[in-house]
Amino acid sequence: MDNLSFHLETLRNEYRSVFLQVAQEVAKSVSELKPENFEGEIFDNYPIGSVGKKWQDDVILLLKDKYYPELFDLKAQINSLRNHSSCSNCGKCCRLACSEFSYDELKKKAQQGDNYAKQFVETFIPYEDEKEVLKIYPEYLKMLENKNETGYYFYHCPKVTEENLCPDYENRPQICRDFPDNPVAFLPKGCGYSDWKFEAEKISLKLNALFEIVTFYAERLK
Repeated sequence: MDNLSFHLETLRNEYRSVFLQVAQEVAKSVSELKPENFEGEIFDNYPIGSVGKKWQDDVILLLKDKYYPELFDLKAQINSLRNHSSCSNCGKCCRLACSEFSYDELKKKAQQGDNYAKQFVETFIPYEDEKEVLKIYPEYLKMLENKNETGYYFYHCPKVTEENLCPDYENRPQICRDFPDNPVAFLPKGCGYSDWKFEAEKISLKLNALFEIVTFYAERLK
């Protein structure tokens, strides 16, 4: 198994473990708020003014007062760690952008007001030959192939110089300024944010798990 495939499988296993742990912690907090000798469950339907409805309201406050601030704190930790890294001018993020959407789909999204899609199509153009992608990040394509992942489209910035520099760096779009914004995403060898990815990856797994769980409770109880 190649390194990226192994890392992907490891990440998935770690996320399952983190998700289970966080889910148990939240469930315990919810259970501690349950009225004594009350037989109902948190997602049952209760009339306004009932003991069960009061429990649900207390859980909503728990999400607001405890878990929402924790989400912001985890995100702040990730951002703070990112400030310790900087671009190494490897140029690979300019020469290889991946999306699940085709160029036409992205342009349609841009026309509909999607700001990310607008920036993307103004910055990147699609590769005409996948062989060019292999030259940039062969390990990534091999990983997708091993996992039978399909439906991805590959793009590049036509402006990047041979020295891996942006000719309009001061006016580069926000999507370029923010990259990389996800420590769980794969980064090519030589990327200056590799240390950040290593440090922030576990924090990001917990952030994602907590967000999923809190969102689930919030939507069921709203």
